[in-house]
Amino acid sequence: MRELGVSEVAAKLVRDAINRGFDEAAARVVGLRAVMVKLANSEVSVVQRWNNLSASLYLAKGGRILTTTLSASSIDRIGELVERCLSAASQLKPSPLYAPLPEPAPVEPLSGLVDKAVIDGMADPAPLAEELIGEALDEGAEKVAGTLALSYYEKGLATSRGVELRESSTGVEGYLRAFVGESSGQWAVGSRRLERGALRLVARTAASLALKARGEPRDLKPGTYDLVLSPMVVGNLVDLVGMMSSALAVMMGFSIFARAKPGSKVASERFTLLDEPRNPELLGSTAFDDEGMPTRNKPIIEAGVLKTLLHNTKTAAKMGAASTGNAGWIRPHPWTLHIPAGDASLDEMISEVRRGLLVTNNWYTRLQNYVEGIFSTITRDAVIYIEDGELKHPVARVRIADRLPTLLSNIELVGKELHDISWWEVKPPVRAPYILVRSVHVSRPFD
Repeated sequence: MRELGVSEVAAKLVRDAINRGFDEAAARVVGLRAVMVKLANSEVSVVQRWNNLSASLYLAKGGRILTTTLSASSIDRIGELVERCLSAASQLKPSPLYAPLPEPAPVEPLSGLVDKAVIDGMADPAPLAEELIGEALDEGAEKVAGTLALSYYEKGLATSRGVELRESSTGVEGYLRAFVGESSGQWAVGSRRLERGALRLVARTAASLALKARGEPRDLKPGTYDLVLSPMVVGNLVDLVGMMSSALAVMMGFSIFARAKPGSKVASERFTLLDEPRNPELLGSTAFDDEGMPTRNKPIIEAGVLKTLLHNTKTAAKMGAASTGNAGWIRPHPWTLHIPAGDASLDEMISEVRRGLLVTNNWYTRLQNYVEGIFSTITRDAVIYIEDGELKHPVARVRIADRLPTLLSNIELVGKELHDISWWEVKPPVRAPYILVRSVHVSRPFD
């Protein structure tokens, strides 16, 4: 089976499923070659490599839907597995979201998704990692840790409607955490291309943030503060907004847009959020979705107004809309998010704050109420107190706890420099600036 191309494997899986009794089938097959370098104590500690083939199947019978994921070894036993799925399908109820897979539509391939420098770099990525370490140490870091991953994907898609598509792409993801004494700073990057300048910027930024956070962190009195949020934090929070723009999230009541409609004002007029799958620079970009529909760039929010909910053919049929090229066989989702640049510099944002915080990183983001958008998140790494437009001193870890609609509405300034961010707290990838948000509730981390 491995001798076949990914689209040929996908087509064979679909044929097997239809021949064994399913009404409809789709298969997505992904071949992955990747290498990850792990850094610890300012040294290359581990180099891991992968060469995998996996497949995901969508199967429908009498309006009943199953999805399953197969490993390479399981693909060789596809007949047995399809028979088991067919037996399981008879035990299911018809899906209230069932809609037929779409007919093939013209798909314009994306150029520029593969960077030969990434493929070449996979042979020996250690020098790139060592360059990251050296750059951070030269900037003033005392030690660093992090990861650098290079990957090459081949994706094949076939459906019983006659779709047969293939796409190749490369990816670079890296993050670095720099330490100066007890203080730390972190930065990340996610891109289709291997750009040494972008990697060096990750190292310099992480080190400079650690340097800014030197000194004994002070406790912060709970209250309402203006926040200057870094692209790392912005990326994490707008991923929640992107998730909630899925039409399925709206239908299920897991979205701040459950009570809104396209055309409703949902954010500051300074804020725009795009789903941009056809930008080949951005990690996550693709020419087609999991149903074989062509993708397109689109505003989710434009100048504060909700413009687009994300659909596959199932949610579109249920809501009387059209697919937006964002399938998920079950759940529509954004591919890659982009916040267009504003006109403010970071220094200008800081100068506008009388009492607030520069927040550079966060994690453990949780939602307590999806419709109201009540969330909390814990700061990580450098947090700097701002008073009368000046950075004053580092702050001990705090919890940001507020409502997403309030945060979106209170955006006052958007930065003019954009950063492509991807790491485990920012998925899908986000192209984002610094953002100044007024009057956000902050408390102690364990309140």
